[in-house]
This record gives sequence, C-alpha cells and structure tokens, in this order.
Amino acid sequence: MTCLIIDDERLARQELRRLLANHPGMEILGEASNAREARSAIAQQQPDVIFLDVEMPGQTGFELIESLPEPAPLVVFVTAFDQHAVHAFDVQALDYLVKPVEPQRLASSIARLEVVLEVAGETPGPENTEPAGSSLSLEDSVLLREGERLALVKVKDISLLESERNYTRVYFTGGAVMILRSLNALEMRLPPSIFFRTSRSQMINIRHIAQVQPWFSQSIKAKLQDGREIEFSRRQALAFRERMGL
Repeated sequence: MTCLIIDDERLARQELRRLLANHPGMEILGEASNAREARSAIAQQQPDVIFLDVEMPGQTGFELIESLPEPAPLVVFVTAFDQHAVHAFDVQALDYLVKPVEPQRLASSIARLEVVLEVAGETPGPENTEPAGSSLSLEDSVLLREGERLALVKVKDISLLESERNYTRVYFTGGAVMILRSLNALEMRLPPSIFFRTSRSQMINIRHIAQVQPWFSQSIKAKLQDGREIEFSRRQALAFRERMGL
C-alpha cells in the first residue's frame, strides 16, 4: 500500500513517518506541506492513500479533496482538532485520527485501509458478478447465501448489518443470514444516503428506524421497526445528529 503524508508541520510529518515505519506493508512515496504541493505529488505518484492534515496555509485539507479528479486516493485525516470529524465523514474520508496519533489507533486505520483496497481489487466470482465498489439502489435485489440457504432480498428490506470478523449478519424483513463478506465491503456497495454506520460493528437502514432517544455519554439509541435496539458510538451519534438535524 502506498501513501503520501500531507501536513504543513515538519515535526508532524516526521512523527507520522516514524509511526508508519512500524508497518512494513505501507510504502511512503513522499511528503507535501500544502495543497499545491500535494496535488502535484498525487498526480505524479498516484498513492493508494493520503494522510492529510485539515488546517494548512493556502487551502484546507477539505478544499484539497474537493479539487482532486477521480479516481482520488483514499483519505485518512490526521489533525489536532476533533471538531472536523463530522465534515470528514461527509466527504467520505476513511478515518479521522487526532494528534498525537496513538500507535494502536493508526494500526486500526491501516487495517481498514487494507480491507477496502482488497475489496476494490477483488476478482468477481459466481456470487459477486458486479464490479467491486458498484453501488446498489434500494430497489435492487441481492442474493445472500449462508451454507446451503439462499435468500433473495431487496436492498430496501435490509434493516441491520452486524460485523462478526470476516462475516456479516444481515437482518432483513422476514429473517437474517450470516454471509462471508466484511461489513466494510458491504458498506461500499450499499447506498450511503440510506445506510448509516452506527459503530465499527453495526450499520442500519435509517428508513427502518421507529424511534430515537438520548443515551449515555452523549450517545443515542435507535429502536428499529422490528424491535431491535441499536446503540450508536459517541462519534457516530454526533454525525447522525448533524445529518438528521437532531
């Protein structure tokens, strides 16, 4: 996996380079101290991912992302300010790291990157005939397989997805199945306007929410139409409030 480090602070770039050195699968192609340098480096080097600061002289990290042509690299924000997190996920950033970056937190982010890049490079098989990353609509039907059991389910009828390592339990109107696909891989296929990641391990269809109520530590809990109760992580509760105007 190749990357660029984009930060206006030299010491911050050095520290991130030091942390990334502990991950031999990560190849650092170069560094940039502002958006202008970053655009040139991205065009020339074509990295898989950029580790990007938000507040930089000239243009911000968000303005840089908006100016990049497709296909753009994956983005992991690395910043000293946590108030930009909601905006970061609005622009489809894969992760948001707050300085000083904790080694375990960085390792978790790199693991997510590896999963996403692996899915994007998959060769379609008998049960995956659409191009990797292609988006499904609510009216599309998907074939879900658990052993010998097959279920043909409309996307709009999926209410909840729960991660269990490399498997995901998919709940839908009338039943549930466990399939051999990661939640991250499924998230890339499902319409983001309808499916919302409530935590690392769960994603819900917001059209299946019957009730939302405040919960502990500024979190929220949603009750689905089938009666299941889903607790949001604190960060995703904030993102959900911003998105839904709560």
